[in-house]
Amino acid sequence: MPNKVVETPYPLIDADPHASRVIRYFRPSDLAVWAGATAAFPTALYLWDKWDPSKLKIRTQLRVGGVLGFVGGFLLAYQRSSFRFWGWSENKREEEKDFAELSERARRGLPLYGESDQPEWIQGVAYRNSAFSQLKFHLFPMFNLVNHQHHGTDPEKYKPKDDSSA
Repeated sequence: MPNKVVETPYPLIDADPHASRVIRYFRPSDLAVWAGATAAFPTALYLWDKWDPSKLKIRTQLRVGGVLGFVGGFLLAYQRSSFRFWGWSENKREEEKDFAELSERARRGLPLYGESDQPEWIQGVAYRNSAFSQLKFHLFPMFNLVNHQHHGTDPEKYKPKDDSSA
């Protein structure tokens, strides 16, 4: 069964990027969103308590708010980075970095997306479970932690060009 082709405004880099690649490709703006969410959650709780005092010490609530802001900010930054891999937002920087990284792996004769000791059918299951899972973070945060060959791009573009015809 062929995969559905999704038209995107920017080039598709990877339909199901490994979690480590998504995090490595974070931009400073992603880190700023993460930091902002981490700070915003307890700040909102503090201001809410000032507006409508609870007459309790809110130290524990602020700490929990900080943890929730940290986790929520990470998920938001991860989703923003994933959108660039999918071609849903501007991704020129990631496209160049991806091409350089995977072309180097191809030149050295390494598997483009890493090696996996999982059977092929498990890799397929992992792909089907994690593809576009970043859109469902509000229900169940799931990340691609399995190296597989299902990425929606042509691996031939990373192979070294044969210049012997010149």
